[in-house]
Amino acid sequence: MMCTHLHGSTLSASGAPHPIPFLTLEQKAAFVFVLLLFIFLGLLIVRCFRILLDPYSSMPSSTWTDYMEKDTFDYRIA
Repeated sequence: MMCTHLHGSTLSASGAPHPIPFLTLEQKAAFVFVLLLFIFLGLLIVRCFRILLDPYSSMPSSTWTDYMEKDTFDYRIA
């Protein structure tokens, strides 16, 4: 019996082995897309932790000082 292992190559018409590509084009494109999604997820996680650690530095001052000017949250007792 003749056992030949052709896991990593195929034979052409001339009998010379040709390597099978490790990933097809669709697999490469999907891998790059998933890698970009993981990078985007990492950036969002870092941004969320920065906001959680210091929430008022990322907030513009006009969004929370306007309420004090309108006296809607005026808890001062004269």
